[in-house]
Amino acid sequence: MSGTLYLLPCPISETPPAQTLPAATLATARRLTRFFVEAARTARATLKSMEHPAPIASLAIEEIGHDPAPEKIDAWLAPVLAGEDAGILSESGCPGIADPGAQIAARAHELGIRVVPLTGPSSLLLALMASGLDGQRFRFLGYLPVHEEERRAALLDAENRSAASETQLVIETPYRNTTFLAALLETLSPATRLTIALDVTGPAERIETHRVEEWRRLPLAARTLPKTPCVFLFLAPPKKGEAPRYAPQNARRKGEGKPQGAPGRRREVRHSGGSGNAGGRRSRS
Repeated sequence: MSGTLYLLPCPISETPPAQTLPAATLATARRLTRFFVEAARTARATLKSMEHPAPIASLAIEEIGHDPAPEKIDAWLAPVLAGEDAGILSESGCPGIADPGAQIAARAHELGIRVVPLTGPSSLLLALMASGLDGQRFRFLGYLPVHEEERRAALLDAENRSAASETQLVIETPYRNTTFLAALLETLSPATRLTIALDVTGPAERIETHRVEEWRRLPLAARTLPKTPCVFLFLAPPKKGEAPRYAPQNARRKGEGKPQGAPGRRREVRHSGGSGNAGGRRSRS
């Protein structure tokens, strides 16, 4: 019987692991002795901060890098296929989410190895939660092009998509945070809402949402960002003044009348059970 492959989140800031990682996640990390990691040096420090009981030097730590080599994955997973549990640990946050790990998890599925995601911080979801933007429909774009014209085209395309009440999430290399914010303010429409989420869960956490026109009026100091991890989110006003029923500006409780500006449609008389969320289920966080 094969072992289990755990996807282990790790802290996304300088705060102690116990402040952002559940006890069950820490317990699993402390139990494992085999790890697939983005960078060995950082992983050793992370496991030490998690208070792993074994000598760190005694752990089997395989460095997979930013882009794991496909031809090596089977050899890495051989001990797991033979019955040993292992964990994937990235540099920050959740493996497989804007970080390495998906390739190994994909091959584990093909080999019949159980893959278990563990709970921990994700700067993308935490930023979305705190932004006040639409959390029912969102798109993560990763890094946009650095070249000015290509970046502008990508931003305009993303803003057009966001007008359908689809929040756009973008990340940037920390040392370009201020430059990227300036590009956002230059390119996006004045009424588009823009969030910056800096050092999420960290001591210097800063999460702010303003319309682009309001950001432009802020002092230069407020638009000069530190070189720390940041998530940028934006959402344009709905086209023709209308948004999907579940969009924040159209949200309403059961039994209330049609909100102003909502598309005209016959009101449902029969209601099914459930929480009232899209699809009748709670969305995954």
